[in-house]
Amino acid sequence: MRFEIIDRVAVLTLDRQERRNALNAEICDEIRAHFTSVAGVGGERVNGVGAIVIAAEGSAFCAGADLVLRAADVSDGGGIQPGGNDSFRPAFERLLYCIVEHPLPVFAAINGPCMGAGMQLAVGCDFRVASPKAIFSIPASKLGIVLSAANISRLSRLVGPSMSRDLLLASRSLNVDEAERAGLVNRRADDVRDFTIAWADEVARLAPITVHGHKRALHLIETGLSQDGIAELKALEETAFMSSDLQEGLEAFAQKRPPEFTGK
Repeated sequence: MRFEIIDRVAVLTLDRQERRNALNAEICDEIRAHFTSVAGVGGERVNGVGAIVIAAEGSAFCAGADLVLRAADVSDGGGIQPGGNDSFRPAFERLLYCIVEHPLPVFAAINGPCMGAGMQLAVGCDFRVASPKAIFSIPASKLGIVLSAANISRLSRLVGPSMSRDLLLASRSLNVDEAERAGLVNRRADDVRDFTIAWADEVARLAPITVHGHKRALHLIETGLSQDGIAELKALEETAFMSSDLQEGLEAFAQKRPPEFTGK
C-alpha cells in the first residue's frame, strides 16, 4: 500500500495485485492509521490535506476480504468466533467507522471489480468514481456470511431497499451503468485515478468548516437525529457563521475572485 499527499489530497493506493487487492486485518489497520494521520478537528487541516482518495493498482479495486486467510480461520470446522480467531471483522469495522466518522470527504477511485468487503469499503466513502470496467457485487450469500447491521444500513440508504435485496439476497452483480442508475456511482471516468484526485482537490479547496459540517450533519440525519445530535448540528452551524472563512467567502464573491479558505 502506498500513501502520498498530492496538492491538498491524501491518496491511499491499494497495491496487492497478486491478491486482487484483497483486504486483511493488517491492511485495514494500516489504512486506518493513515486516515488518523490527516484527521484534524472540525475544519482544521493537517498538512494542508482537505480530502482523501482510496485508489488501487492493477485490474481490480478490491476483491473483498482475503478468503484464503478467512478459510484458514475456519479450518478447524468451528466457524469464526468473534473475539477469538476472527481478526479481520473487528479491524474492518474499525476502518469503516473511521471512514464514516472522518472529518474530511473520502473518495473511492474504482478502477475495476469492487467486491464484498471492497464494495462495503466503497459504500462507506462519501463519493465513488468508477471506470467502465467497474463491477459491483457482495457475494455474501454465496459464502454464508451476514453483513453487519451498520454495513447493511449504509447500503440500503445509498441504493434503496429493493436494490439492497437484489445485491444481498440474490447476489446480483452490477456493471457501471446499473451502479450509476442505482445511485452507487457519483461520476464515471476512463482515467479514474487522475479524475478522482482532481475532483477531490476541487472539493478540498472549498470552505473546510462547511464541508466538515455538512458531512457530519448528513451522517447524523441519516442515522437518526437525537437531541444531542441536534445540539451538535447547531454548534456546527454557529461555528461556520462565526468563522473567518465566511467573511472570506463573502468578500471573494463580492470581488469576483476565488476564495482562499483557511478552515478558521
